Amino acid sequence: MTFIEVFWIAVGLSMDAFAVSIACSVLLCHVSFRQIFRLGFHFGLFQALMPVVGWLAGRSVSEYISAWDHWVAFGLLGLIGLKAIRESFKSGDEDDVRGDPTKGMSLIMLSVATSIDALAVGVSLAAVNVSIFQPALIIGIITACFSVVGTVYGCRIGARFGKKVEAAGGIILILIGLKILLEHTIF
Repeated sequence: MTFIEVFWIAVGLSMDAFAVSIACSVLLCHVSFRQIFRLGFHFGLFQALMPVVGWLAGRSVSEYISAWDHWVAFGLLGLIGLKAIRESFKSGDEDDVRGDPTKGMSLIMLSVATSIDALAVGVSLAAVNVSIFQPALIIGIITACFSVVGTVYGCRIGARFGKKVEAAGGIILILIGLKILLEHTIF
């Protein structure tokens, strides 16, 4: 898998963290450096660790699915992408967070929620026999960067753009899954 492909997977995965960072920034209105750092660090860390966990789980079952690994990768990335697109159409009232979302259990729950998709991507990468460490690092760094940008500019960007960005991330993941499928079935 090329750097460009990993980069676009990372961008697609980081869109939900970006959208949540914008929402947190809008909720807080005035964010401190510590809040920006906490969101960026935790979202990036969880987004980097989850593909590794998924990859390890996927490696243990890869011998059983090697005949359809490309279908598994396409299916998982497609489902993740569709989920992101579906989430982008939900109203913001359903994700209402109280208090400072950059502290305590709120931060951990947001970090896990925004990185669950990365777990499935790790399984997909194991299915197509890709080493996980470089992709995990790239995914974590890009997510941290997107989270920082989303938090810093959240008040300026506004919550309405967060949902559009999440939908774009879902489309990117579907297209990457389709590319994997086409590479293994046609080429």
